[in-house]
Formats: sequence, structure tokens, C-alpha cells
Amino acid sequence: MSIVQDSGLDPFAQGLWDSSSAAPPSAAAAAELPGMQVDWKETGEVHVIKADLPGVRREEVKVELESGGRVLQISGERRREVQETGSTWRQVERSSGRFMRRLSLPANAKVEGVKASMEHGVLTVVVPKAEVNQPRLESAQMSG
Repeated sequence: MSIVQDSGLDPFAQGLWDSSSAAPPSAAAAAELPGMQVDWKETGEVHVIKADLPGVRREEVKVELESGGRVLQISGERRREVQETGSTWRQVERSSGRFMRRLSLPANAKVEGVKASMEHGVLTVVVPKAEVNQPRLESAQMSG
């Protein structure tokens, strides 16, 4: 199982962009910031993947399966606030722009029954598990 890792940049580190500028960073600059954080739990019946997406509406998130259903892709866009006339940004730490996360699903993932829901800024994806046929060993008759 392989999980795409973040770039390692800390969006809360000082100096990522000049807080004295009149606007928050562009979508291109925000794309360099780390993607969403996910938790992946496997139970006896399902895989449960949770992603924190504060400030993102359900309509702005896509959950897709590709490569024959073996890759789960979560993508979307967090829109930045529009600056009002006469206001000046003093500090902007929340990232905006497009995000994407791809997760390779294991062989026991049953992709036909994938369900996604979003509540209080947390995306939950439930992937049922299929039974994987284990190779059966049979004893051979020994003569002699």
C-alpha cells in the first residue's frame, strides 16, 4: 500500500509569504503548501479514510476511483476570501487553492460499494472489503 506524501512545507512557518502584502497568496503558491491530512483505519469489514477539509463545502470536493478502482483520488478547491475594498490583510495562514490526494487501495477493497460523506469539515470515505481467496494447500498422497 502506498500513500502519496506531503511536500514537507509547513503552512504555519514564518516567511512563506509577505503578510504585509495586500492579498493572500495566489492559488499557484497555495498549491505548494501541504495537502490534506488523512487517517486510514482498517476494520474487519471496511477501510475508513477521513480527511480534514475545514472551510470546504461538500460541492467543492470530488471523490473518484481510477485505474480499475485501485486508486482513490480526493480532490477539490478551497477558495480564498475576496478582499473587501478598504481592507488590508495583516496575516494569512490558511491555505487556498486546489488540492489532491491519491491513495492506492489494497487488493481486498470492494470498489463497487464506496461511500463518502462530509460533516463538520471532515470527509469520510468508507470502502467495503471483499473476501480475498487465499491459496488452498492440499496434501498429496505419498506412496511407498
